Amino acid sequence: MLERRRGRRPRELELLAGVQRALNKPSVVKAARGLSHFGEHSAGWFAAGVIGAAVDRKRRKEWLTSAVGVVGAHAASTVVKRVVRRPRPDDPSVQVLVGTPSKLSFPSSHAASTTAAAVVYSELTGRRLEPVLVPPMLASRLVLGVHYPSDVLAGAALGGVIGALVRRKVRSRSDRAG
Repeated sequence: MLERRRGRRPRELELLAGVQRALNKPSVVKAARGLSHFGEHSAGWFAAGVIGAAVDRKRRKEWLTSAVGVVGAHAASTVVKRVVRRPRPDDPSVQVLVGTPSKLSFPSSHAASTTAAAVVYSELTGRRLEPVLVPPMLASRLVLGVHYPSDVLAGAALGGVIGALVRRKVRSRSDRAG
């Protein structure tokens, strides 16, 4: 804020504008919008958990617990947003390329729910999903101009913590059943 008053743009805003300039390609923006719609209110990740429950009947409860955990990560990020009340980027150097349900930015709910989904669904699929799912979602929020870099990093950290807690619960349930 102090940098803004002196007429300089904050470094985080410069970084965001730089990411947008570097990745401003129609195919990248289209993919980022697709990820945005998929992750809105954690709906796509919740649906993935419900599909997992339908397909993997033996671990249905674990899948459903994980899906609820993903929604919980989204809800937790929404609570933090309402406490912190950081506004979304608003600067001529940044283009906002998608609509958002709120004007609040910190932390990114998309980053939180995606990271939680990657952590808990990795446990259930036996595959490391974090490196495949998390970076594209985080980058998409910057490409679309709706979050600062610290918003997506904080969202990912929050989602990672919640995902780890849910994963622990899922493991203990599996251990008791097995």
